[in-house]
Amino acid sequence: MVSVTQRIKQIKQPRGGYLPVNTFTVTTLDDGKVLNAEESIAASLVGTAVDYLSRFMDGTAVEEAFKISLLGALAMRMDAKAFCLLDDINGLDDLSITKACQLAGFDSAFRAGPLAYRPVESIVPDQATISNIRIMVERSLSFFKAFGPVTADGFTMEGAYTATITTGDGDFLTKDTLWDFKVTTSKPNKNHTLQLLSYYLMGRRSIHPEFQTIEKLGIFNPRQNTIYQLPLSEISDEVIKEVETNVIGY
Repeated sequence: MVSVTQRIKQIKQPRGGYLPVNTFTVTTLDDGKVLNAEESIAASLVGTAVDYLSRFMDGTAVEEAFKISLLGALAMRMDAKAFCLLDDINGLDDLSITKACQLAGFDSAFRAGPLAYRPVESIVPDQATISNIRIMVERSLSFFKAFGPVTADGFTMEGAYTATITTGDGDFLTKDTLWDFKVTTSKPNKNHTLQLLSYYLMGRRSIHPEFQTIEKLGIFNPRQNTIYQLPLSEISDEVIKEVETNVIGY
C-alpha cells in the first residue's frame, strides 16, 4: 500500500516545487492568544488530536472523527480499549483532550502498520499541551465559521486510486475549497502543496460529487492561525498533466 504522502516523498520535484508556496495568498488571523512554547507529547500526536477534535466539535460523530484511530486499534486487537477512550471524549475539557491524544496514538498502527504502534497509556499531555490543543481547536472552529460550512471531512478517494497510489485520506472540503490542516511551526513546503493538488486531482475522479464545485486549494494552520489559498485557475495545464501522470499514475 502506498499513500499520497508516501508517494510524494518519492518524487523529485522541480525547483520550488510543482506548486510553489509563494503562489498562495497568506492570511493571518488574530485571536489574541499565545500558545505555550513547550509541549509534552509528539507534535504529530498534537496535530492529529487537533484535527479529529475539530471535526468532532464541528458536529461529526465522534466514531467518524476518530475513524482512523479506531481502525488502528482494530489492527492491534485493542478496539475495546479504544472505545473506552472514545467514551471519555465529550468536549474540550482536560479529560476529553487527554483521551483524544491517547486515541490518536492508534493512528500509527493503521497508517504505518502494527510495528509502528507504541503504548497509548504513555501519551500524557501536560497542562501546557492541553491548553495549546484547546486553543487550536477553538481556532479551527472559528475558521469553519468564517470559511465553512464543511461539506466533507476525512474523505477517501474511492474510484480514483491507481497502481501507484493505493490509499490516502484528505482533511476537509467546503463548498469551493479543498482544505488541508497542518499543525506545524513552519510554513507549508512543496510536499504539502503537492499533496493538496494530488488530493484534488484524485478527488475529481473519485465517487464524491462535492469535488465538482471546488475552485481553490487551501491550507489552514491552527498553530500559526494562518490560511494559505490558491485558485485552481492559476495552476497551469502542464503542471496538472505532469502531476496526474508522473505522481498519481493516470
